[in-house]
Amino acid sequence: METNAQINQSSLKLNTYTKKEMNVYLMSMFGQNMIYNIINACFAYYLQFTILIPAVTIGVIFGIARVWDAFNDPIMGTIVDKTNSKRLGGKCVPYLKIMPIPITIVTILCFTSFGFYTDMDSGMRVAMISWAAFSYLLWGMVYTGADIPLWGVSALMTEDTKERNKLLSVARIVGALGAGIVIFSMQSIVFGLRDALAPHFSDPRNAERYAFLIVASSFAIFSGILFQLCGFVVKERVKQSEKKPTLKENLKIMWRNKPFRQVLISGIIGSPKMLIATVALPIVSYYFASKDGLLAMLYMALLGGGLFVGQFVFMALAPKFLHLFSKKTLYNASHILMAIPFAMIFGLYLIAPMNLTDPIALVLCFLLYFNVGGGFGMTTVLQSFMIADAIDYEEYHYGGRPDGVFFSGQTFLAKLSAGIAALISAGGYAIVGFSDKNVEELNAFIDAGGVPRVMEQYQPFMFILFFLVSIPPLIGSLLAIIPTLNYALDDKEHARIVAELAVRRHQLEKE
Repeated sequence: METNAQINQSSLKLNTYTKKEMNVYLMSMFGQNMIYNIINACFAYYLQFTILIPAVTIGVIFGIARVWDAFNDPIMGTIVDKTNSKRLGGKCVPYLKIMPIPITIVTILCFTSFGFYTDMDSGMRVAMISWAAFSYLLWGMVYTGADIPLWGVSALMTEDTKERNKLLSVARIVGALGAGIVIFSMQSIVFGLRDALAPHFSDPRNAERYAFLIVASSFAIFSGILFQLCGFVVKERVKQSEKKPTLKENLKIMWRNKPFRQVLISGIIGSPKMLIATVALPIVSYYFASKDGLLAMLYMALLGGGLFVGQFVFMALAPKFLHLFSKKTLYNASHILMAIPFAMIFGLYLIAPMNLTDPIALVLCFLLYFNVGGGFGMTTVLQSFMIADAIDYEEYHYGGRPDGVFFSGQTFLAKLSAGIAALISAGGYAIVGFSDKNVEELNAFIDAGGVPRVMEQYQPFMFILFFLVSIPPLIGSLLAIIPTLNYALDDKEHARIVAELAVRRHQLEKE
C-alpha cells in the first residue's frame, strides 16, 4: 500500500538526465576505467616483472599508497561536497572539466623511468624505486580528484531512483568493458612491440620497458580525452543541501550511517577477491603464454573473456533480479556463489598442474571464470546502488546529502582492495622467491624458448600464482557477507524515504 509521500511523488515531474548526457557520462566512465586499469592492472606487473623491483618492495609501495588513500579520499569527498560553483557547473562537474588532464600526464610519468634502470646494481636502483613510489602516490592523489566527482555526479543527475539505478548499472557494464580492453590487450601489445623494438637495443630488457611507455602513453591519452567529456555535457539537477560539514564531521557521518558503514566494512574485509585481477597478467604471461604476445592475447580472451562475459551478463541482469530479490539477499548470495568457483580453480590446478592448457581444462577454466565474473558483476553493481541508497538515508534522517564523501568510500574501497591484494601477492611471491633476480632468470629462460609451466624447478612459482588467484579470494568472498547479514536499510524502507524526499524538495522549491 502506498504512503502519502509515494502518492504525492507520483504526481511530481522528477528532474532527470537527457539521453545525450547519459551517453556522454558512459563514455567518460569507459575512459575512467581504462586509465584506472593502466595503473591498477599493469603497473605492478611492470615494476616487478619488467623493471625487476623486488616483490616485497612493491608490496610496501602499494601498501603505503593505499593507506594514504584512506585519508585522501574522504578529504577529496569533503572538498567536493563543499564546492558549489554555478559558473563551472555545480559540485562535481568542475572537477570533471579539469582533473582528467593531470591524471593523463601522471599516468604517463609512472612508466617514464628516465633511465634509472640502466644500472640496477648501483644507486640507480634506489632512484628507480623512489621514482616508482613517488609517481604512484602522486597518481593516486590526482586520480581521486576526478574519480569521486564522476561517481558522485551520478546521484546528482536525476531525482528518479529508477533512472539513477539504470545509469549506475549501465555505467558498471561500460566501465568493465573499458577495463577489459586494457587488461586483454595492453600487455599483448607491449609484448608485440617489444619484439619489434628488440633489434634496436643492445640490452633486450630495455625493449620491453620502452614498449610499456609507448603503449601506456597511447592508452592514457585516448582514455583521458574520454574521461574529460562528461564535465562539458552533464548537468547537476538534485538540489544541494545547505549543510557543509568539515572533514572531521564527515568521518563521523560515514561511521554514523549504518548502511554505508556495513557496505564499507564488507568491501574492506572482502579485498582479497581482487587478487583475481592482480594476478591475472602474471598467470597468463608465465603459466599459459610464456610471454608470447599472440598467445597472451589468446589466453586472455579465453580466461579473461569468461570473467568479463560473466560480469557483463550479471551486471545487465542486476536490475531485473531486484524485482525478485532484495539488494541484501542478492549481495550476500552473490558472494557465496562466487566462493565455489574460486575453490574449484585451485582444485583444478592441483589435479593437472602442468596441463591446464589442454582443451578440456581450458573449457572448465572458462566456465569457472564466468561464474566468478558473474559474482563480481552482481556485487559491484549492488555496491553502487547501496551507497547511493545510503546517501538518501543520510539526507532523510539528518538533512545533509554527502554525495562526494560517500562515493569517496566506493573509490577508497577500489583502491584499498587493490592495495591489499598487492600486499598479499607480494608476500606470496616473496615466500617462494618469485622476485627480482629469479624473475630475471626466468625471463631469460623464456627468451631462450623455455616453457616454465612444464619445468619442475619453476613449479613453486606456478603454484603461488594459482594459490593467490583462488584461496585468498575464496576467503574474502565469505568474509564479505558478515557485515551485511543484518543490513540496515530494507528496500521498502528506502522506497518510502525516496518518496518523502521528493515531496520535501518540491515543497521547498514552491516556497
